[in-house]
Amino acid sequence: MKISKIAKTPAKPKIIWLNTLVFAITFIVAVLGLPVYCYFYDYNLATIIMFLLATAFCGMSITAGYHRLWSHRAYETNIIIRFIFAVGGAFAIQNSALHWCSDHRVHHRHVDDNDIDPYSAKKGFWYSHIGWMLREYQAHRYHDYKNVKDLQRDPIVRWQHKYYLALVLITNFGFPLLTGIITGSIIGSFLLIGFVRLVVSHHVTFFINSLAHLWGTQPYSNKNTARDNPLVALLTYGEGYHNFHHAFEFDYRNAIKWWQFDPTKWLIKSLSYVGLAKNLKKCPEVRIARSIAAQQLNKTQDRLSSLSLPDKEELIEKLQNEYELLLIKMSDFYRIKKARLDTAKGLVIDNIDLYGQYNELKKCWFEQQKSWQTFIHQYA
Repeated sequence: MKISKIAKTPAKPKIIWLNTLVFAITFIVAVLGLPVYCYFYDYNLATIIMFLLATAFCGMSITAGYHRLWSHRAYETNIIIRFIFAVGGAFAIQNSALHWCSDHRVHHRHVDDNDIDPYSAKKGFWYSHIGWMLREYQAHRYHDYKNVKDLQRDPIVRWQHKYYLALVLITNFGFPLLTGIITGSIIGSFLLIGFVRLVVSHHVTFFINSLAHLWGTQPYSNKNTARDNPLVALLTYGEGYHNFHHAFEFDYRNAIKWWQFDPTKWLIKSLSYVGLAKNLKKCPEVRIARSIAAQQLNKTQDRLSSLSLPDKEELIEKLQNEYELLLIKMSDFYRIKKARLDTAKGLVIDNIDLYGQYNELKKCWFEQQKSWQTFIHQYA
């Protein structure tokens, strides 16, 4: 008689107790301690303002510093601004910039690959939000920084990585203590600026890995789970426009429309106005427009394919023709727009009537967009 072998379930990686305790203790103290303290005492305005400033400092150090500056090299800035971001990143307790950026570059290169992506959203909300940091899932590459060799040449990144623990202790005890001494409320300051600020800073950042890959729209690409979510953008200083970011990761912007909330973009642009940032990278408008059109084409083709229509094949063919005409008008318009801008900058000197051509091609481009939108909205 054959005895069947019972398959063994692979053992889970070991728990990282330091991370687990930090997340658990700070959360419990913040959630339970704040209402109890507020029941017995009142917070003064100065402490509340310092809490808001400290939270923003941590958040923007991650988004403008760790993320757009170091991970994606979307712009350049001087050593003073980099130093400020390095201090804020340690204050946020999200690992050193070197380690954070290494993880993030792996995420972008292998997004949604459950075997490689450090915080793959396909493993669920809990895993991508915080679970990936509670066990030694990434132990095999803790100190593998081959993908951030460029950052290892940055003296600020090297300095922060070397003294990361000391910076964490100095900032997370020093800022609350200093505020408490000034305001006369040391316990209240440690509770609000120490614990509550840290919990808020952690979880709004974690929402980018979790919610921004699970909830929202995909106007630019459906090649991965990244989504645009205005609510997450509101909480994360503009990082919630994540579908755009994954489609055009080297762009210093996450939001491209004037009404979209992206204070990180505004900060970077403001720094450039006063000479503190340069080489701000922007994806060409025509490439963004093509991505939007291609995504609309794919979605409309899928909808038409799912419908029972007698003239389905003719409609799909018409859709393709409208799309190809859209691309032609789009290319013509952006070509003349670039020529006009180059002429205005003195890069091109020509006697052709650029102004007249620009207005004509702009009109044709807008008319074709209107025709395209009318067609695809019939099957929305």
